[in-house]
Amino acid sequence: MINKDRQQLFVSDDIRSAETLPSDFYFNEDLYEASKKSIFADSWHFVGKTREIFSGDTTTYPFFLYEKFLAEPLLLTRDTTDTIRCLSNVCTHRAFLLGHHPTTQKKITCAYHGRRFDLDGTMEFMPEFKNTFDFPRPCDHLTSLPLNEWEGFLFTSVTPAIDFEQMTSILNDRLSFLNISQFRYAPEYDKIYNVHAHWALYCDNYLEGFHIPFVHNKLGSMIDYGSYETICYEDMNVQIGYAKGGTPVFKLPIGHIDYGKKVSAYYYWLFPNLMLNFYPWGLQVNVVEPISPSFTKVHFYHYIKDESLWQMMEGEDVAEKTQREDEWVVEGVQKGLKSRFYNTGRFSPTREQGVHHFHGLLAKYLKRD
Repeated sequence: MINKDRQQLFVSDDIRSAETLPSDFYFNEDLYEASKKSIFADSWHFVGKTREIFSGDTTTYPFFLYEKFLAEPLLLTRDTTDTIRCLSNVCTHRAFLLGHHPTTQKKITCAYHGRRFDLDGTMEFMPEFKNTFDFPRPCDHLTSLPLNEWEGFLFTSVTPAIDFEQMTSILNDRLSFLNISQFRYAPEYDKIYNVHAHWALYCDNYLEGFHIPFVHNKLGSMIDYGSYETICYEDMNVQIGYAKGGTPVFKLPIGHIDYGKKVSAYYYWLFPNLMLNFYPWGLQVNVVEPISPSFTKVHFYHYIKDESLWQMMEGEDVAEKTQREDEWVVEGVQKGLKSRFYNTGRFSPTREQGVHHFHGLLAKYLKRD
């Protein structure tokens, strides 16, 4: 049944005639499960900022890649040459978790039976295994996952099918002037929002500015809706917000692709669930974490460039108000999709290019296997 469901997914490349994915997509348990391998395992995922993860003398940093979804235990390590790796955090003997909290250690030793690994994942020692034939084998070492860094941020993937360098090249086209690696991580502003809706619905809403004048009166007073722009690339896109009134804008250097324009925000989306929102005050990272087909956690991380601008925006409560309004509409759509009178919708060719792009990618990736 699952293969049939996946093969029936179709979104026309021509937005003028295209229909959205069917409402069943947002409730189908098989498609939800299939997306773990076909979409999330093949994509790049935000881990965090290197200098915060490896502050002080920390050499091992355990984490889960979406604990309630992919549920993959991983371990970042840093050796004496400052080489950082991403390894499986599961002992190759009996699958006990190796790391349980960030530590400073020269070796990785399993607390269950004492198997020891080097920080590069090589199995070095195992008690009571002298009489074991053909040991160690390659599978006794820890699996190493791809790990990439951009502007001080780490990204990993289980089985990457997306060109990371191509994505970062697109980011650099507009953002290289910002000196992003020097932004201050501000965990005191971080938040987690619980959204009672499918993870893809949250992305649907993010990927269009069509709803801004109808849903976000405060945000709408700051953005020139008529000039709002969406640019789609292969596995990512960017929405550009232009300022209205006295809204702060970027000081774009001469030669910048948008020089002379009053840009107030760059909203980058990286397939399938990562948002990098750049403002004159800094960067807000949104990670959309699936929990179930009808429940999602959205993590907001903050990296500050200009504290005074951030305080001004925070004082006006724009971010919090906008997020709560987005939750309201996304949860309303989740309820509406259950209607027996709705199956698919159409796209606005001028305002919903991002959503159309997203639905096309979902259908493409789910149908590959």
